[in-house]
Amino acid sequence: MRLYELPPELKRSTKNPIKQLFYKGDLSLLQMPRVAIVGARKCTNYTKGVVLNLAASLRKHGICVVSGGAVGVDHFAHTGAFPATVGVFANGLDAVYPKQNEAMIRQIYANALALSEYEGEFLPRPWHFVERNRVVVALSEAVVIAQADEQSGSMASAKFALEMGVPLYVLPQRVGESDGTNRLLARGEAKLLFDFEEFALEFGDNKTPVWLNEPKDELLAAVKSGANLDELLARFGNAVFDYELDGKVEINGVNVRIL
Repeated sequence: MRLYELPPELKRSTKNPIKQLFYKGDLSLLQMPRVAIVGARKCTNYTKGVVLNLAASLRKHGICVVSGGAVGVDHFAHTGAFPATVGVFANGLDAVYPKQNEAMIRQIYANALALSEYEGEFLPRPWHFVERNRVVVALSEAVVIAQADEQSGSMASAKFALEMGVPLYVLPQRVGESDGTNRLLARGEAKLLFDFEEFALEFGDNKTPVWLNEPKDELLAAVKSGANLDELLARFGNAVFDYELDGKVEINGVNVRIL
């Protein structure tokens, strides 16, 4: 199905104008504040955990997460924010690509929103992913690059953000694991994102969620900060598993995220 009235934000992309979008899913998500989370296909477990927690925090503050439907960071951004998420694809929406993300993509088609410039069963060539990235950026009020090498598609997204005047953020990363985002930070082209609640309130509805008025939960605060399972067990012991049984957190390998 073709989206005839493009969101006005897409006019920011002037060098290669976005002329049309096809969609599947819930167009009402375009009425929400939107933040993009993008990054490496091969990301670390640390990045995975942080992205899941960040996306969940944004969802809880009424913010829709935009990403590119790829494996790695994109997948975890959509998962953490679901169903408040928009997937922008480099292929036509009658095709499912990449196949390893099929389950998630079909969930986006059914319960979130998928967008593409390309019709039918069109399959992408390498340059179409860069074209896709400019749509992700243009749709968003801010762009978070979670992890990226210096020569990567995510750095193309950073370039688009700088050209369009979209605020650019990166996550704390160790030297050698995300040289692209560390370079953006060193150049002053991106801000460091470390307080998820503060960030969400900046771009969300600015209504303090009920749980922020409750007594601070040290375990949940540690999860929000990106602590992995080993770190949580060392600090809180088996209480971590009690939180899982109570449905407060989800444990996936060494990664823990708030539900």
